[in-house]
Amino acid sequence: MEVNEALIDQIANLSKLSFEGEQKEAIRQDLQRMIAFVDKLSELDTAGVEPLIFMSNEVNRLRDDNPEQSVSHEEALRNAPKKDSDYFRIPKVLDK
Repeated sequence: MEVNEALIDQIANLSKLSFEGEQKEAIRQDLQRMIAFVDKLSELDTAGVEPLIFMSNEVNRLRDDNPEQSVSHEEALRNAPKKDSDYFRIPKVLDK
């Protein structure tokens, strides 16, 4: 794949960036090196390699989901800076 000025301009436009002069040349060289690095992977023989789905063979161990009362309303509201009967009071965040 060739990295030319049109490609750099298109990427700059999509990313809402602007490159001029030396910056554009530096970006072109960096992109060319990245593409060459990724192209190096095509040299590997991956015929017998299965796709990697998980990073390890470990299985998630989840705890049982047993409903229980861990904190009462009174305990939850005890240290609240502002409260209104059974609810926390917070500053208004949305305007209508």
